[in-house]
Amino acid sequence: MSCSFVWLKDDFRISNNQALKALIEDDNKEKLAIYIYEEETYHSCESQKWWLAKSLEIFQKKLENLKISLDVIHENTTKTFKKLISNNSFNRIYWNKSCHMNDNITEEGIKKILKENNVFYKEFEANLLNPVEKIKKDDGTPFKVFTHYWKKAEQNYLRNNHKFDDKKYKNYNHDLKKNKNIQAIYPKKNWYKKFEKYWEPSEENAEKILNNFINKSIENYAIDRDIPSIEGTSKLSPYLKFGQISVHKIMQKCLEIKNKKIGYRKYVNEIGWREFCHSLLHNFPEMEKNNLRKDFNNFKWSKNEKLLLKWKKGLTGYPIVDAGMRELYETGWMHNRVRMIVASFLVKHLRIHWMEGEKHFRNTLLDFNVANNVAGWQWVAGTGADAAPYFRIFNPILQGEKFDANGYYIKKWCPELNNLPNEFLHKPWEMPEELQKEKDIIIGKTYPFPIVKHEDARNSALQAFKDLKK
Repeated sequence: MSCSFVWLKDDFRISNNQALKALIEDDNKEKLAIYIYEEETYHSCESQKWWLAKSLEIFQKKLENLKISLDVIHENTTKTFKKLISNNSFNRIYWNKSCHMNDNITEEGIKKILKENNVFYKEFEANLLNPVEKIKKDDGTPFKVFTHYWKKAEQNYLRNNHKFDDKKYKNYNHDLKKNKNIQAIYPKKNWYKKFEKYWEPSEENAEKILNNFINKSIENYAIDRDIPSIEGTSKLSPYLKFGQISVHKIMQKCLEIKNKKIGYRKYVNEIGWREFCHSLLHNFPEMEKNNLRKDFNNFKWSKNEKLLLKWKKGLTGYPIVDAGMRELYETGWMHNRVRMIVASFLVKHLRIHWMEGEKHFRNTLLDFNVANNVAGWQWVAGTGADAAPYFRIFNPILQGEKFDANGYYIKKWCPELNNLPNEFLHKPWEMPEELQKEKDIIIGKTYPFPIVKHEDARNSALQAFKDLKK
């Protein structure tokens, strides 16, 4: 059968999509796009099911405009390809190489099957600035320090002078019925429906956000990125995760800036951290479920389901922590500065294993990817590469005072604290009882007491670290 198709993964875009471009230019008349949904991949990523299903609905329309049909298949990837081959369903296939380690393993298996059956395929590097295996030290070993890694990786990218394809294609009008296989992806619980107030998972929206950020925000990014109450970050992370925008387009837009100030450098470094995390997981795949620093294997973590649940629900009694956890549950996203604060609180104040936090972020973050999530949690816990030392313990009171001095962020996500005077904003438990009654904020009733005392928790964490060193 003379049919060509593109195998979609996290690349729901027309622009800068090399595999899709190859399909469009293919001389076979029949052209298809397939997306293979494996429940096993998303069973612990409830929030992402919404973004994925929404993305497929929107992208299906864009593909039909190009006269390409989308087939969403619920089955194991290897089984799907074997069936397609046995049915003689296609003779050419294109895809963009995933930047996710487990997908890469699957891709290698598919390539073997295609070779054995003499099926033409072409794989493209599209989702990272550099091939994940390319950036190594001069002695051939992988980097574990970000600054050294990014110096070499950025130079390699700039030297190769990548250009992205921004070709526009003619549109056709189609009225599409709801795709049952896409509808089946949506989470069973309706908690995700509120996401539609905050997000539109489309390529057009991603480009609009990028342009606004470059034109209005990147200049002050170095300072504004730490203030959670303002739009100081790009918030492109979920679009990047699902490929509504490519990292190449973001980088090229940054390079077009004529006056490259410190904000530009800070933002480009964040792109570099994404690359670094993928490099780490590729070279040290064991870090997904184990400490990269083996000396932490004997660390005495605490198992306390009650405290873990209070952390998840944003009921710790520390306003900046609670605001972050509630923002996450409401929107599927959390400000990066606050991610560090809540993560540090879990692993150092509560001494709960970083994998519990990683699991919760996996389930709730729209922008979750294994590499960034695992590397981020291990960085905070002190167990990973180029990590913050374990004795660096974020004080949630001081962090709140420094980055949310007026409480705009806290009061947005913890509305029960709206009447809280500024002097007690980050230590509401110190407010006198009479004032609590006057402001209708009763600590222990309308807002919780701290689940741990900062100084006690800090001393306990430091002692546990000292015990590890013995």
